[in-house]
Amino acid sequence: MTAPRIPHDHAIAVRYQQASAEVRALQRQCYMLATLRLRAAVDQAGGGAGLAVLSDIDETILDNSAVMAMAMGHEGMFQNHDTWKLWEREGTPHLIPGAADFFHLADSLGVTIFYVSDRFEENKLATIATLARLDLPQVHAAQVLLFGPPKAERRAQVERDHRVILQLGDTLHDFHGAYAGAALEDQHRLAIDHADRFGQDWIVFPNAAHGTWMQAELRPWQPA
Repeated sequence: MTAPRIPHDHAIAVRYQQASAEVRALQRQCYMLATLRLRAAVDQAGGGAGLAVLSDIDETILDNSAVMAMAMGHEGMFQNHDTWKLWEREGTPHLIPGAADFFHLADSLGVTIFYVSDRFEENKLATIATLARLDLPQVHAAQVLLFGPPKAERRAQVERDHRVILQLGDTLHDFHGAYAGAALEDQHRLAIDHADRFGQDWIVFPNAAHGTWMQAELRPWQPA
């Protein structure tokens, strides 16, 4: 009898990201929690004027698992910038469940939305077109802040004129500059330091397909 084939690491991750009901449930849960926090912050402030929501785009608003599945079948394409640049220009991602309702609610409450992503600046018009095609609100060039300055600088730019009440993302450097480039053990320490932010004004979305943890050594059980 032939032993079952063990899928490639990326295949397991991409299948989970694209096909599992659990990911959809987690994404809906994230947006449900974000909605509760949004309403509470706006109520406390007496309205949305001067308030802002910052959100990453990929795997937070847009599901890009189709390009991950395509790239997985071609050696070297998964982390290849040209693959992602082509997807940004020509790809057809779809919205993560709950995204449309959340961002339209933020818009209706008078909260300013900033889409802060490490998508390529050269593809900004294509990214704006994708977000607009999916009927997301406030998709204006000044509110779509793409790769160039570090995310921490882009957040600081927003904070000069707005009070940020909520951040959404799928990697920890979406929330705080200390995570960018930090060793994995330092990220764990920082996550403990920031424990009171998660689920409050930081909403972290599931992404099993890529991250700085991908090269981490596993610690297998060693039976006696």
